[in-house]
Amino acid sequence: MATTADHLADPELLAAEWDLGPLVDGDGADGVRRQLDEARERAERFAAAHSGRVAELEPDGLCGAMRELAAIDELIGRAANYASLRFSTDTADPERGALLQLVQERGTEIETLLLFFELEWAALDDERAEALLSAPGLGFCDHHLRSARRYRPHLLTEPEEKVLAEKSVTSAAAWARLFGELTSALRVQLDGEEQSLEVALSRLMSADRDQRRTAAEAVSAALEPGLRTRAFIYNTLLYEKSVDDRLRRYPHWLASRNLSNEASDESVMALITAVRARFDIPQRWYRLKAQLLGLERLVDYDRSAPVLAKDTTFSFGEARELVLDTYAEFSPQTGEIARRFFDEHWVDAPVRPNKRPGAFCAYTVPSVHPYLMLNFTARRRDVLTMAHELGHGLHAALAQPQGVFHHSTPLTLAETASVFGETLVFGRLLDAAPDDSERLGLLGERIDGMVATVFRQMAMNRFEHLVHTRRRAEGELSIERIAQAWSESQGELFGDSVEMTDGYRSWWSYVPHFIGSPGYVYAYAYGQLLALSAYSRYREEGEAFVPRYLALLAAGGSRSPEALAEMVGIDLTDPGFWDAGLALVEEQLTAAEQLAAAG
Repeated sequence: MATTADHLADPELLAAEWDLGPLVDGDGADGVRRQLDEARERAERFAAAHSGRVAELEPDGLCGAMRELAAIDELIGRAANYASLRFSTDTADPERGALLQLVQERGTEIETLLLFFELEWAALDDERAEALLSAPGLGFCDHHLRSARRYRPHLLTEPEEKVLAEKSVTSAAAWARLFGELTSALRVQLDGEEQSLEVALSRLMSADRDQRRTAAEAVSAALEPGLRTRAFIYNTLLYEKSVDDRLRRYPHWLASRNLSNEASDESVMALITAVRARFDIPQRWYRLKAQLLGLERLVDYDRSAPVLAKDTTFSFGEARELVLDTYAEFSPQTGEIARRFFDEHWVDAPVRPNKRPGAFCAYTVPSVHPYLMLNFTARRRDVLTMAHELGHGLHAALAQPQGVFHHSTPLTLAETASVFGETLVFGRLLDAAPDDSERLGLLGERIDGMVATVFRQMAMNRFEHLVHTRRRAEGELSIERIAQAWSESQGELFGDSVEMTDGYRSWWSYVPHFIGSPGYVYAYAYGQLLALSAYSRYREEGEAFVPRYLALLAAGGSRSPEALAEMVGIDLTDPGFWDAGLALVEEQLTAAEQLAAAG
């Protein structure tokens, strides 16, 4: 029987490297520089033609200006994605880091040249702006232009905006890059060998408790030496955000994220309140899991343990074909698009030294195609991760015709396709389970995933709330003070169902979202509950649902989140919406409890 080590050495997996050539027409770093040069030249011509004259534009002129801005954005996006994706697979390579820095610096220079347009557009009175937007021909950018005007109360003067843009390269972006390099370089001592953080964390899903405990202790030990540096980085970024929020007149630390997500403060608080009020669901699950594992109480390193002793592994080829077959069964169109990711080298899958941890989908730009980064460790969880990221990829591919302004959705809808695809594949695995014991094991993994995506992310949101508000009230936070916030927020999630070890207090310090995307994490819960509601409608309606779902994905970010959800019959303004989604999570927990009782 093939082992995990055999699967990780599989030549098919090791050959799953992405080809980034299409982003730069096969010209590598020279292509990046050429694209940046062209973007700079076009930006200078654009500024000469339009600076100080946006208010004079007629509809045809506005349409032409927006098409030129789209072309410039495409050039910068291709260069930036090439540099960023190349860096993500080897963050220790100085040449890759230097190219990424070059793109950030030159991209910021171009952004500074074009800042005037957004400011002048926002300054137009509502009547004039509406008259322009009502004219034909602006469908490719109308929602983008409307959304940009929502920032009017938070924009500074043009000279101030230029200073902030120029300084961003040496402030937030630089600190985030340093944090990424530090976490990617972490080495965990396991079984006498150095392993990446990604491989070590995957051991927490082992059926062997000694392996889980040893891995957790080794991760904690690996996090300790650089903890002070990572805490300093976090403190610096917390303060920088507080300054930015003050200058831009945002009333609280999450307000800017809510605005970018096109979500009201009230709706976000309704989500946060609804999920925190149901922390009894994960606590019920952790108590059941302890019973199934024969433990009096879980310890933090037991949370991801499988409830079956059998440690199921998948080769890369097995995982790929299972996921592709599932997507094809849902819709031939989705199956064809998904297969292109593997056939045309849009995926980078092996675990390597200095590769960025985790998994993601880069939408890149509409003129090329999306890319997926995986760190495949041959576990069943990796199958669902592959399905999840392919959902993002499908969303990106279907929305390409929308163009650069409407290609991406707000974060609140960004997880819809990924969670939906993951749910499809989980259903396939569950249907194929040979007996109740296997079904219980699968349900356990699924509930673990939903707890992580809905409830744990909300606990992380609580952690962020505590550190952002305390940093503003108390000044620089000590390592111990940050650990207290982590323990407090995680303790609320666990209740008395999970014991936290001392080492776990530092595990906040490898989470990239806290550093590069403050406030991001609640979008996972938002997207999970929305996707579960969509999947519930699919179960009710069958094939009739598929065209509307694909139309939703193809719409990209061309409409508000509420309008997009309406396409599949979901009302995001309904105060009971979140409770209905949480009820779907509880439904699977109840099924697991019944299977456990029957066994």
